[in-house]
Amino acid sequence: MNVLLVGLGRWGEKHLRVLRELGAVVWVADVSPARLTWAVGQGVPADRTTTDFRAALGAVDAVDIVTPADSHLALASACLAAGRHCLIEKPLTVSAEEGRRLVAAADEAGRVVQVGHIFRFHPVTATLRAALADGRVGAVRYATGRFSGFKRPRTDVGVFHTDGIHYVDLFAYLLGREATAVAALQRDFLGRGLDDLSVVTVSYGEVPAVIEANYFVPGTHRECVIVGERGSLVADYGAGTVTLHAGEHAKAGAAWEAVDRGKEELSVAGDEPLKLELAAFFEASRTNGPSRVDARTGLHAVEVVEAAARAARLGRTVPLTEIRSA
Repeated sequence: MNVLLVGLGRWGEKHLRVLRELGAVVWVADVSPARLTWAVGQGVPADRTTTDFRAALGAVDAVDIVTPADSHLALASACLAAGRHCLIEKPLTVSAEEGRRLVAAADEAGRVVQVGHIFRFHPVTATLRAALADGRVGAVRYATGRFSGFKRPRTDVGVFHTDGIHYVDLFAYLLGREATAVAALQRDFLGRGLDDLSVVTVSYGEVPAVIEANYFVPGTHRECVIVGERGSLVADYGAGTVTLHAGEHAKAGAAWEAVDRGKEELSVAGDEPLKLELAAFFEASRTNGPSRVDARTGLHAVEVVEAAARAARLGRTVPLTEIRSA
């Protein structure tokens, strides 16, 4: 497959490596000539590099967009209008209104749009889904997710939009249902006009999920916990582990006892998530769909982000219907 990679930042570099490992014929576009020179040094022929992505659209079947979120609508709309399939790194767009326009563009073009919610392709997620499907912890009561670490803030969107959104989509995928309401606390400690600390409760029907994201906590934290009636699943995406803690509360007379039945390390195995994600995009592009993470899925995650910002600003819970009717 002939693929145009748009964007050669830190994450774009990883995409270039994996695209080539998958055997794609890669074209590269970036506004920086220095980044294109770097790509040539990595083995991309100079005649397959350009500062104007439009110049390469006639030569490719699909486009891999790895640029800041505020460029996604314009880039993807142009690529779709040219009849090209698109993988768009998350978040889909900077706003729900832009997301709806992109969904409409995808529908009109009749081409595949896949959104880069990479946690769906992580081996840890596969283990979690299998354990939930097998009823290992019983009915899910609630979940927590933490995506935190001391690092440079993004300049296009806030921390919940870039990091917390991983868990917004992950929990929808694991629970098999969309979010219905959102409550949030957000802070802009750095005074940039973007949240750099977010603690958000997303309700998936009767199941709440508390998601924390920030740029300040030392270390790197990519964990989630899913609590059920008969135990909990504790996952660490950084370490690639899933631990099942079996146990439940049992009533003994007028009191409750916590019955601990021990823990079990569940098997986690699989290829690199980015490789699985891009391979799935290639397959969907070859068959013209369906995408495993389509534009509407990406839009839903952005709607939750928008609901969180409104909930934090107004100090109340915001139902998703309120965002969709805006």
